[in-house]
Amino acid sequence: MHDISEYPSIEADVIVVGAGFAGITAARELKLAGRSVALLEARDRLGGRSYSKPIGDGKVAELGCEFYGQPGTISHRAAQSLGIETAKVYDTGYRLIDDDGKISPWKGMAPKVSAATLLDFGQAALRIERMRREVPQDAPWEAPHAKQWDSETMWSWTRRNVRTRGGRNLMRLMIEAGMAAAPADVSLLHVLNYSNGTGGFRAMTQITGGTLENRFVGGSQNLAMKMAEPVLADTYLNAEVRTIKHSGDRVRISGPGFEAAGRFVVVAVPVPLAGRIEYDPPLPEHRDHVSQRLTMGAAIKYLALYDEPFWRAEGFTGHVISHASPVRATVDSCPPDGTPGVLTGFVTGPAARQVAKLPVGERRALVLRELERFFGPKAAKPYDLLEQNWMAEPYTRGCYHAYAPPGLYTTYGTFLKQPVGRIHWAGAESVPHEYGSMSGAIYSGRRVATEIVGRETGEEPASPLRPSTTALSVEEPAR
Repeated sequence: MHDISEYPSIEADVIVVGAGFAGITAARELKLAGRSVALLEARDRLGGRSYSKPIGDGKVAELGCEFYGQPGTISHRAAQSLGIETAKVYDTGYRLIDDDGKISPWKGMAPKVSAATLLDFGQAALRIERMRREVPQDAPWEAPHAKQWDSETMWSWTRRNVRTRGGRNLMRLMIEAGMAAAPADVSLLHVLNYSNGTGGFRAMTQITGGTLENRFVGGSQNLAMKMAEPVLADTYLNAEVRTIKHSGDRVRISGPGFEAAGRFVVVAVPVPLAGRIEYDPPLPEHRDHVSQRLTMGAAIKYLALYDEPFWRAEGFTGHVISHASPVRATVDSCPPDGTPGVLTGFVTGPAARQVAKLPVGERRALVLRELERFFGPKAAKPYDLLEQNWMAEPYTRGCYHAYAPPGLYTTYGTFLKQPVGRIHWAGAESVPHEYGSMSGAIYSGRRVATEIVGRETGEEPASPLRPSTTALSVEEPAR
């Protein structure tokens, strides 16, 4: 890797902007296909929303993306191909639900709430499961009822289909904890499509059988670094792209103190941030509207570190869900050997925007009070409390991913990945497949590489899910 200050002028066949999973995959695949590449990253590290912090003894705490869900996802297969081991998230014992300040333990699939609440929420969840199966994951705007489902928010649908206050609270919690967004802001069609990518609506916030079940040993950023090894010599850090000029058969990318030129450019940053780059000539209005309308989720991640996972000895999994607390959920994030004890707390959605307004000390005190309320006095005394406010991260501006408001998919969905001249788009939000995840980002990097190679050879690009000769090629995951 290089610092961009040492290389003010760069030339390559393809310039890739953004070194998260999407950009790394695109650069890697293109280089393995015989193209020269330059991978530009505005940060001083690789990984994008994947950010693993060392905590001693070769172990890490995950400040960013952490879970890959079930075996067979694209990111899991990528890890397997690189020899990276995986570990299950601890899920033995009682979970906790915070229902209007009353904390109750529960086991199994259903939290301990009233029978009326459980029945009401259950029937709504089953209806969503049936609806999502009608949504093509690669083109949700082609669903039979796409216009109807994309014309309302998740909250308007909830108010019509969930009758009890408790059922509505659980539905709101699912969206705020699982998507870091308010249900009043998110298109119903987007929720259905996102649920397809997670393996089901209820899987969004589940450990066993859900998206939180498995992690990568050594951290997700380790996966990003392993994937980047073939292109490390072509990677430039502290390279903040400000302008992309595209005309004829050339592109020119520039930022403070550098310029890069090539035949194609891959923009692999979150869609809302891609809209902040200055394009010459300007992007077509339909592409510009995509950048304007997609909104990054709101998430602050806290990791409380203890000498040992005391909650395990007391019979708890460490998993809490709450619609009353700003800490919408917690999960046990201990390293595979169980030490140190690590509790992860997620402050998401509208609560995250409110908490972010507080001074740092007040935020930390609030989180510790909530952890103590969930788990008792020991939880209030971690030896360290790490905070990662993704809304304040200048090259992300939110997490876990961007969400679509009503009307975006059916009006602009096809433009999420459609190239503009020699500008190609990658990223976890650029395609609906496993939307917003590490897997979705890897998928998009493979897609954009096949697009560019196909344009040069005049051949129809192969499916980015079809096996080929590259190390990270994967088939479509079974669901």
